Amino acid sequence: MSAQIRYAYLKGHTWLYRRNYPKDVAVALGSAALKQSLKTRDANTARVRAAEINARYETLVVDVRAGAEAAFSDSESALHRSGWSGDATTALDHLRATLERSGTVLERPEFNPLVTRRKVLVVDQSRVYLNRRSNELRPGGFKSVRYSVGLFTSKYGDRTLCSLTRADGREFLGLVARLSPVIGKSEKTRGLSLDQLVAYSEGCTTTISVRTQRRIWSQVNHWLETCVYEGHLERNPFKSVLFDQKVRPKPYAVLTDEEVSRLLGAKDELYPVLLTCLLSGMRAGEAVGLLREDLVAKGNLGCFVHVRPNELRLLKTEAAERLVPVHPALDETLRGLPSAGPLFPGRTVAQVTKGFAALRKRLAIERPGLVFHSTRKWFVTQCERTGVPEHFTASVVGHQSARSENGLTYGIYSAGISDEQKRGIVDQIRLPC
Repeated sequence: MSAQIRYAYLKGHTWLYRRNYPKDVAVALGSAALKQSLKTRDANTARVRAAEINARYETLVVDVRAGAEAAFSDSESALHRSGWSGDATTALDHLRATLERSGTVLERPEFNPLVTRRKVLVVDQSRVYLNRRSNELRPGGFKSVRYSVGLFTSKYGDRTLCSLTRADGREFLGLVARLSPVIGKSEKTRGLSLDQLVAYSEGCTTTISVRTQRRIWSQVNHWLETCVYEGHLERNPFKSVLFDQKVRPKPYAVLTDEEVSRLLGAKDELYPVLLTCLLSGMRAGEAVGLLREDLVAKGNLGCFVHVRPNELRLLKTEAAERLVPVHPALDETLRGLPSAGPLFPGRTVAQVTKGFAALRKRLAIERPGLVFHSTRKWFVTQCERTGVPEHFTASVVGHQSARSENGLTYGIYSAGISDEQKRGIVDQIRLPC
């Protein structure tokens, strides 16, 4: 069995490289992929050369996009003089000629001479990786990656990447499984190494969930795969270490009607956000990120909320962008909110979730799994009890996998439900007396 090299394959006795361009870059270059012979039959040499071409590929994509942006930003008169205002073919020819003159597009450059792989410390490479990921991920996602990679670095930071073995992976996985969920909530654990955290967790009766262990393990492996891609490692030494524990889902609890009555009856400062999420099924982040201009009037159908990305927040998935009818019981509450800008100024998701926990504690509503997200589950439950089809509810609450009894093909062929149908679904929701 031949070695596995990303974007490379063995044909006959020679390794070849092929990687598809993004669509916009492919149009500009007039080529669908970067293809080149690695000019070797040796897998180790091919791996080094593939990493070298990967670096060139990344630079090429950035340069082509920058060149295209600069070309399209020319003045109107320059576009007319160069023929850009004519047909698309002429414009593309002009762009390609510009890229070639600037040296952006190179014809099969020679490979650099092979050198002995430089020893790179784990801590140094992890720092480079985290700096790049900080620009690619949202704050919450980056915080999770930084914590996982930081745990690994605190244990093996003074080692070189090439010295990591399968035994190290098994050891790390075993140590992570002994961590307590308390360590993320105690100020005493800040800045402690993995070994110190394990020692701190010895006196605790519970350990972090299997889901959290899998997340830490997968994020560390993603970092090591990136090191392979960049040529710092020949292969991921942890790839053959299996995570064989089964992840058992622990769904959030659903609010009962009696609990909803008590929460709303408290008239807490959280009341407007709480009522909005109960009657729309919105997530906490979607609600606190609403702007006054997100309220859209639709004639006889009344007012709708356009849930979309804005300067306050992004959305979880593409399916999360949607139009949600405003429940009649929300009209008075919305009229009392600011007439411009954010509807809930100064509110954050953390404030909402912590405020909800404090409200539950004050009202003595304590059940496992009961969190602010339970308001969304209450809305979905009310839709189900009024006979709304599952795929209709999914369109209103912005679920990714909206489908019916017909299976996956429904989401492919359907254009979605109408605004009239959405209005009928929301208007059926009744708050408990």
